[in-house]
Amino acid sequence: MKLSILMPVYNEEARLGEALKQSLAVEYPCDIELVVVNDGSQDSTAEILERCDDARLRAIHHPKNMGKGAAIRTAAESANGDYMIILDADLEYDPKDIPRLLQPVLDNRATVVYGNRTFGGHAAYSFWYVMGNKGVTLAANVLFNSYIGDLETCYKLMPLELYRSLNVKSRGFGMEAEVTGKLLRRRIRPYEVPISYTARTREEGKKITWRDGVEALWILMRERMRPLKQPAALPSPRAGSTPPAHEPRQPEPSEKSGK
Repeated sequence: MKLSILMPVYNEEARLGEALKQSLAVEYPCDIELVVVNDGSQDSTAEILERCDDARLRAIHHPKNMGKGAAIRTAAESANGDYMIILDADLEYDPKDIPRLLQPVLDNRATVVYGNRTFGGHAAYSFWYVMGNKGVTLAANVLFNSYIGDLETCYKLMPLELYRSLNVKSRGFGMEAEVTGKLLRRRIRPYEVPISYTARTREEGKKITWRDGVEALWILMRERMRPLKQPAALPSPRAGSTPPAHEPRQPEPSEKSGK
């Protein structure tokens, strides 16, 4: 099994070097590649990427800023792993959590795994940021009769071909809601594991706004109302393994973050 770590980057010169160092230093239980898409950055992002000589890293450059969703689309088209996961370059997520997301897949317990964030005093950008996240997640659960804990999490691990088959169109942060909406519409319920999270402030470069929350709600409603075409068979949890005869089980409350 090979994991493709997809990293969208836009004007992250202050954190990118450390993000690359941390993500490449993790002891992963499988082979990895790190596909970084410089999404039209106007700072020294390109130079930082050029200085990294790790053979596992591959950099792609957009001539202009196109948004997170567009950057991930470019990365997914270029990746050659069996599975993929998104890792932002802002150091809000800890790359050492990625092996924890891989474990249910390696154990044949799940095909799609989400990292569920615990929002505490050190991990919340603001009260309204947390409430907005919970509100969007609640809307998804109501619309699709599901029970997931964190729709907006960056850590979404799934087969690369499954992600490609979702044909995500959102160019910005709305891609998070679109991915989850399309998975739930196909009755694919993510397995969740708790992860650490440290939100940065607006002064430190936080980019998401309330407008992204409104867009997420619209995308979820749009996906709920769209007719469901017969999707391709869900890939097996691991290459060469037998697909489960049932949907991946939902974790017990103790396995969910903050429960």
